[in-house]
Amino acid sequence: MSTGQTPRRLGPIQLRASLHETIWGGENLRALAGKDVPEGAHIGESWETALDAIATNPPYAGQTLGALTERYGVDLIGARAEAVFGLRFPLLTKFLDAHDELSVQVHPNDEYAAAHEGGKLGKTETWYILQTEPGARVVYGLSRETTREEIRQAIATNTLEDVLRSVDVKPGDVIFVPAGTVHAICAGVTLYELQEYSDITYRLYDYGRLQADGRPRDLHIEQGLAVMRYAPQTLERVTPLARDGRRVLVGCHYFVLDEITLSGERAGTIRPTSCQIVTALSGRCEIASDEGNVTLAQGETAVLPATMGAHSFIGDGEARLLRSWVPEPNDADLAAWQAAQSFPLED
Repeated sequence: MSTGQTPRRLGPIQLRASLHETIWGGENLRALAGKDVPEGAHIGESWETALDAIATNPPYAGQTLGALTERYGVDLIGARAEAVFGLRFPLLTKFLDAHDELSVQVHPNDEYAAAHEGGKLGKTETWYILQTEPGARVVYGLSRETTREEIRQAIATNTLEDVLRSVDVKPGDVIFVPAGTVHAICAGVTLYELQEYSDITYRLYDYGRLQADGRPRDLHIEQGLAVMRYAPQTLERVTPLARDGRRVLVGCHYFVLDEITLSGERAGTIRPTSCQIVTALSGRCEIASDEGNVTLAQGETAVLPATMGAHSFIGDGEARLLRSWVPEPNDADLAAWQAAQSFPLED
């Protein structure tokens, strides 16, 4: 990894995502994200920036994102990303297709994860709703104040749903899910997720479902009870902010996510302290720079390293991009977006 004083100028890294079959997945990512979903498969997730995602463009072709992070270090991820997350790839982006209900779950914060999960990160995340079926909803927090013992009893008696808060969702909604928020994505929702790069999920409740081998999935009740918030939360939908011809969708200590609709060419933003993740939701987009060019089709993702210089996005008239990064404390997009919200935000 880089330890010298002179940063290495790195070009864009286009990635081939990894598909994950789940008991609740479906086939929507074929049409909505251009993924190669086999007929009859239950693909629940496409991990766009997985550490085992393979780079497809030279000079990185054939190498995993994890290996590239180890090789290039802070030149790839940026000094701010390293300060917040350590010397690891900071953010995981996914497409999710909930053909059936996901389990009711909760994620720890960084402090709990570091102390109890071998130094791993916690997980704050956000969802950008792409498609919904009639009646689609998510679980977001609790409907009233509760206690640890009440939740424990509700799980034991299969009555947890009585105290969960159900929220209707539609395409375009942006849901911010801080660590400690009990949540579930329900059937009929397809979305794009941005999260701290963490695999820690504490499953509280799974509707009594059985896996293919006839056994129920593991629950993590004691860990979940230790990290969940027992007061109701009403923050669920956040308000995107129109800014400089794009929309800032959400911002927090860990990430900022914006949306760009392209008609022709648009200059990108140089961010020397954080890598950027760019995903094409629709259309095609060329990312052009002195360090190299890549072209993203629908559902494809590229990482722009922190040392990448001036670049531009060239769209085909229908291109719509999502872009995320780790913000500096004085990030102008973060400050403007937070000032536009009608409630105090918690990371």
